Order: sequence, then structure tokens, then C-alpha cells
Amino acid sequence: MRFEYKVVPAPTKGIKAKGVKTAPDRFANAMQAVLNEQGAEGWEYLRTDTLPCEEREGLMGKTTVYQNMLVFCRLADMDDDLEDEDVTLLPAPEEPQDAPGVEPVVTPVVATAAAAGTEGIAEEDSNADANETEADDEDQSKSD
Repeated sequence: MRFEYKVVPAPTKGIKAKGVKTAPDRFANAMQAVLNEQGAEGWEYLRTDTLPCEEREGLMGKTTVYQNMLVFCRLADMDDDLEDEDVTLLPAPEEPQDAPGVEPVVTPVVATAAAAGTEGIAEEDSNADANETEADDEDQSKSD
């Protein structure tokens, strides 16, 4: 499932209409008009974001202003996507077939306290000590 998004600037002024007298009502009327227009085109209102935007100020200066943007989304038409891109669909994989007369091998693993405990570590340490002693003996015999 793919979505496409559309971002439009939020209205900054209200729209006059019959029976709409106050500034907040006119602004709500402007918002309603934008939302209904986008809804008629199949866009669903998602959220409003306030985003920074750099603008020129004078000859060399820049200033940051904040813009209110309305975000809309809708499901992308998958048929159009397939026409636009060169896509080759692969056939569905076949289910694996077991060889006749052969059963899968299952090896149970049993963890014991002795296997997970310190006995194995002690053996490794004693083996490491024995290896170090042998290496020291070899070094001494070479130096003599």
C-alpha cells in the first residue's frame, strides 16, 4: 500500500460569505473551502504543520518566517505506478516438496545446569594455565 501526499499553504485571510460576519468565522470559511476542495479531489486531510522558510530581506539579508501548511494524503493508484515503472512480476514460489521416504531430522537440545554452569569455565581456565606453562618451558629450553 502506497500513499501520496499533497502540501498546500493554509489560508491567511478569511473569505466573505453570506451570513459570515466575524473574522474568525470568515477564516473558518476559508479553511472549510480549502478542505472541501481537496476532499473533492480525493485528498484526505492529515494535519497542519508550521514550518520555517528563509526569505530575502533587503539586498543581502535573510530572515526566517514560519508558514502554516496543510498536509493531505491519499492512496496512490497502484495501476498508474505499474505503468510508469518497468516492473516485472515474478511467479509465486512453489512450496518445497520433501523427498519421498525421508523424514526431517530434529535434534533436541537440552540445557543442563552443569553445561551452563561454571564447570566448563573452570576446565577452560585449567587448560589455559597448562598451555601457558608449556609455552614457558619451551622458552626456557630455547634460551639455554
